[in-house]
Amino acid sequence: MAQLRSVVLAGGGTGGHIYPLLAYADCLRRHDPHVRVTCLGTEKGLENDLIPKAGYDLRNVPAHQLPRKVNLDLLLTAPRMLKAMKATRDILDEVQADVIVGFGGYVAVPAYLAAWRRKTPMVIFEFNDPPGVANKLALKFSDNLALGFPHLAQASPILADGEFTGVPLRPAISHLDRNAMRGQACQYFGLDPRRPVLFVYGGSQGAASINNAVSGAAQMLSHRGVQVLHITGARRDEPVHVPEGLPVPYRTLPYLDRMDLGYAAADMVLARGGSMTVAEVSALGIPTVFVPMPWGNKEQYRNAGPVVAAGGAMFCDDENLSPGWIAENLIPVITDRNRVLQMSQAAAAFGSRTGDEALRNYTLKVVSQA
Repeated sequence: MAQLRSVVLAGGGTGGHIYPLLAYADCLRRHDPHVRVTCLGTEKGLENDLIPKAGYDLRNVPAHQLPRKVNLDLLLTAPRMLKAMKATRDILDEVQADVIVGFGGYVAVPAYLAAWRRKTPMVIFEFNDPPGVANKLALKFSDNLALGFPHLAQASPILADGEFTGVPLRPAISHLDRNAMRGQACQYFGLDPRRPVLFVYGGSQGAASINNAVSGAAQMLSHRGVQVLHITGARRDEPVHVPEGLPVPYRTLPYLDRMDLGYAAADMVLARGGSMTVAEVSALGIPTVFVPMPWGNKEQYRNAGPVVAAGGAMFCDDENLSPGWIAENLIPVITDRNRVLQMSQAAAAFGSRTGDEALRNYTLKVVSQA
């Protein structure tokens, strides 16, 4: 089996690209503390906050988002891409890269092109349906495709030959024993471990529709004994009004960096349907109400659809989410222990906790066959 001495990881812009990249980097380091891990990003991406803080070398390259229609930006794409590809190839030469693993996002495009020109093995990781523009382009140069979810091979012809690995998750999530940690987690948030807990979040920026609906249902939830742990979003200006004097706790936080404790406390989650959320809640077997973002290409419906179909989650359209919907559809589920257990088992059967190790093994196979 090949040895990984220097690995370049490409993926930036959003947490959906960066969090699996960091989980994978941690896996590489666990196996070999001396492996050289170099991460590629751009000056404007979230990676500048997350990657150096995690202890990894971040190199920014002048990558630009690919235009999706014919305009002046398209005419500028070729010289921009050549510049970004050259900068990326210089980095690959400097660190003597054995392999590039790409997690999508436009920073991955020059990385894939530089690897192709340098004849460096590349692994393309995809966990979205449909696949992103960067990974679609990469599949013209390589068929080394790792898939984050088992349904993706059937979801799109371009992904049909991919190998299922699962999504790399942070050890704090993938190794979490929710039952063993529940008491400690509830104590951390000031919750009663004997009562059900609804864990609510709408991403790092929060989601006004989720915030308003759940806080609007606070009286109904609390009078049925349901506690709420509500992450409102660090960047939302709109205040979340929670009534005073509720019979059970309703905790609000703008941000939570210990998601493992939130998951350990939770009997049920209400959240958007991003790929990382789907991967985490299904791996942990947490029943979830997915409220997909109402714009774009309906990607979040496709992300979460298989978990819903398996019986481990429910959908609520953003436009339908209201205190009344929560009272009619969510409260009867979270207060029914048998229903929660059945949904938990269905979600866990779909999820995977070993995506980091499986992706590392796949990378080793690719490098050994190069």
